[in-house]
Amino acid sequence: MSLYAIGDLHLHFQSVLKAPGQLREPVWQDHEAVFRRSCEALVQPEDTLVLAGDHSWGRNMAECERDLEYICALPGRKILLRGNHDMFWDAKKTAALNRQFEGRLFFLQNNYAPYGDVALVGTKGYTFEGPFQVRGGRIVGWDRAEEARAQKLVEREAQRLEASFEAARADGFSRFILFLHYPPTSILERNSVFTAMAERYGAEQVVYAHCHGAHRFHDSLEGRHHGITYRLVSGDYLRWVPEKIL
Repeated sequence: MSLYAIGDLHLHFQSVLKAPGQLREPVWQDHEAVFRRSCEALVQPEDTLVLAGDHSWGRNMAECERDLEYICALPGRKILLRGNHDMFWDAKKTAALNRQFEGRLFFLQNNYAPYGDVALVGTKGYTFEGPFQVRGGRIVGWDRAEEARAQKLVEREAQRLEASFEAARADGFSRFILFLHYPPTSILERNSVFTAMAERYGAEQVVYAHCHGAHRFHDSLEGRHHGITYRLVSGDYLRWVPEKIL
């Protein structure tokens, strides 16, 4: 029984694709078939696959039906995290999604998923991504109003993450792996509310996505940091081969 993760599938079987990189970059060409073959070769029925957000370009459930059916058909147990492009998923309706897809998909939001004696916890997360003012190749300033707006979103997501940790701890779990869609830190940070929470609860790993396109792959923490392993699992970064977490 293994645990795998990958993010940013950006499926669009029933929706219009507008992302320039996904339209022209070779790594995105026929990526749905490439990823399906990778999963079929690697993921066993008893394994767990965490999909770390941005599942579909669809704006609502009607535009996501084939995308979600594609995910349902992948091998293993599938756990989904919210991404910033997942318009079909209202955070307040997570329980309804879990009822609708019971036995096929699990939606991770304000709850947790057991994996043996480890609790898989997570939320979408958020980081301030600019706009920045750059001079001589260095960031010298940024939009303070946008930073303040971002901070409000960070605080909301931190509350949701704490609810996930606390639900697992209330059920007796003491081992945790933390999943985020956004990276745990912005390019201006080495620590954040999310890294602090990971350390406070003793998370063994922090797994995140969102940073795709080669110029974004190293925007946040990688490897060991304060005793925790940080992993980027964006699909194009992994070349559509799920990363083994445990």
